Amino acid sequence: MIRNLDLTALRSFVTVADTGGVTRAATQLNLTQSAVSMQLKRLEESLGQPLLDRTGRGVSLTPQGEQLLSYGRRLLSLNDEVIARMTDKAYEGELRFGVPTDIVYPHVPQILKRFDREYPRMKINMISSYTRKLKEMLDAGKVDLILTTENECDAEGETLATQRLIWVGAPGGTAWRHRPMRLAFERTCLFKPWALRALDDAGIPWEMAVDTGSTRTVEASVSADLAVHAMIEGAVTAHMEPINHGGALPDLPTTQINMYQTHALSMLPLDALAGMVRQAYGAQSLATAAE
Repeated sequence: MIRNLDLTALRSFVTVADTGGVTRAATQLNLTQSAVSMQLKRLEESLGQPLLDRTGRGVSLTPQGEQLLSYGRRLLSLNDEVIARMTDKAYEGELRFGVPTDIVYPHVPQILKRFDREYPRMKINMISSYTRKLKEMLDAGKVDLILTTENECDAEGETLATQRLIWVGAPGGTAWRHRPMRLAFERTCLFKPWALRALDDAGIPWEMAVDTGSTRTVEASVSADLAVHAMIEGAVTAHMEPINHGGALPDLPTTQINMYQTHALSMLPLDALAGMVRQAYGAQSLATAAE
């Protein structure tokens, strides 16, 4: 007897695995949480295998689920390629997407992956720079859509999220205990003056151990436990971790993550990209509220 996989249910499963939860997957797929859960259950029943481990907090894959994920990604990629090539809804061209380095993670890779899947003939060029430069490039027509980190949003933009800044250091590091406390920041980093002001107000002496134009230099210095940095909660990269200082360091302010879109270009893929960005940050807000 020939049996066929339910690609709709398979897409829900892969999206849950990629986004890390049913809530985020439901938002990305424009479905309810219950609909996604039902599709996952139906897929498990059709295969006769448990795909998700639901015993702990959050969602994790069983060994059978890990195996299916590999197959599922290939099947969906082939399905999407066939649809794109065999229909007349494909688009061609290029979009330029500007993102500050400190908010590339956790959402941007999945946004890029999803856009490439849904618009395979469109080239998306990601440009990473600091907020002021990205806004200048948008005004000059050099980028089509940008994300920014700011303390307020201009009238033509929209705020996607308000995030807390936190102190970060090396895993298990002690640099934050030293006085003066050594800091590592890019010269143009918006968060640097905020961090310095917070330390000054708290009466904590500091010195700039790294003053550079390179994000990699900052990451290397912090991960080596030579300095401390401040960044957006939830965007901490590998080899660094939030500092559990127990109140020994001052609280940092919040920052807005805003999105701006060019008005000189009107095309469905650009609007679709903006929608994917909104959904990614909307899913994050739902997950935060659920916690």
